[in-house]
Amino acid sequence: MARRLLLISTSTVFGTRYLEHAFDELRDVLRGVKRVLFVPFALKDRAGYAAKARAAFEEIGFGLDSLHESRDAERAILGAEAIFCGGGNTFRLLDALYDLDALLPIRRRVEEGMPYTGASAGSNLACPTIMTTNDMPIVEPLSFEALGLVPFQINPHYLDPDPGSRHMGETREDRIREFHEENDVPVVGLREGTWLRIEGTGGRVGGAASARVFRRGRAPEELAPGASLEALLAD
Repeated sequence: MARRLLLISTSTVFGTRYLEHAFDELRDVLRGVKRVLFVPFALKDRAGYAAKARAAFEEIGFGLDSLHESRDAERAILGAEAIFCGGGNTFRLLDALYDLDALLPIRRRVEEGMPYTGASAGSNLACPTIMTTNDMPIVEPLSFEALGLVPFQINPHYLDPDPGSRHMGETREDRIREFHEENDVPVVGLREGTWLRIEGTGGRVGGAASARVFRRGRAPEELAPGASLEALLAD
């Protein structure tokens, strides 16, 4: 697959502006692109979201069109140079894309080499399913099946257990362990400020922190910034 992916844990890191922490990586993965197609459906206010994304992408030299403004979603996707899928509620995002019959054309364009970039829910969307999102199911999509651009799941905004906490509910690690009681797909916990950069059959961890990889029946593994994703991509 001639894929070019940038899958970001979060759109905003504390103390920075929207996407600012990933500006350099976005510029690099979008090299040669003039305009980006924005997928705004994870938030209710699509026009406001598009305006926010447009300001960020224009700051780093890219024009931006929003999919919600198009009368023909398939045509807009098939003609796009690149996609950025914004974060928000993953169930609402996937539900809207099923309504538009947009998953297949996005997958087709990525297989042809179109860059796909996303943050939070947009990173969940690149996985086989959205079953490792942190979001509440505020709507019911046709299926949990997503784009399948990578062979593993992502848990964005991953939080390590706090040994000093008095909270008795499940930790993020507990919930991923529950996922593996029913499923045998690796899960990458992406801490804030971290991303996955994938080119073809290779990739690496990037950003400010390591990623935590969970596999069924095995102890979690830490992948430091710069670490290869080759083993995960081969699963």
